[in-house]
Amino acid sequence: MSRDELQQTIDWVAIRRLHARYADAVNRRAWPELADLFLPDAVVRIELPRQEPIEAAGPEALGRFIDGAVQRFDWFQFVVLEARIEWPPDGPDDEAVGRIYMVELRHDAKSGQETKAFGLYQDRYRRTAEGWRFAGRRFQPTVWSGRDLSTLPLPTLEF
Repeated sequence: MSRDELQQTIDWVAIRRLHARYADAVNRRAWPELADLFLPDAVVRIELPRQEPIEAAGPEALGRFIDGAVQRFDWFQFVVLEARIEWPPDGPDDEAVGRIYMVELRHDAKSGQETKAFGLYQDRYRRTAEGWRFAGRRFQPTVWSGRDLSTLPLPTLEF
């Protein structure tokens, strides 16, 4: 294994730890912890069907958005299903891109209904002195239980 391959493996593990820390913070609704996971100027773009895209700039704005979106659930679990991480050949070593396929398992407190939402995150990562951080995200849902699947367009892949 070359030094580059070894470093990419180390970085891959570090970025997967970032994914796990994100899932843990969201599942516990620990919004202040997002500040340790995102760059201060990171923009998260949420592309929901039949709506204009929503952009949350910075970890505090993202926490407020997610908090508002999950308030109605008395039980909520964010699960990373699969992840792909790449280092663009012409890019710097301290930047990477990735895709996360995920599912949200949810229980609506008022209706008692259980739902699932599957989606795709397309991420940009940057290594800082404190470790890898999200530099930007784009979210597109792929399937929502209880929805007509024809209303959800296929995600457009960035890499």
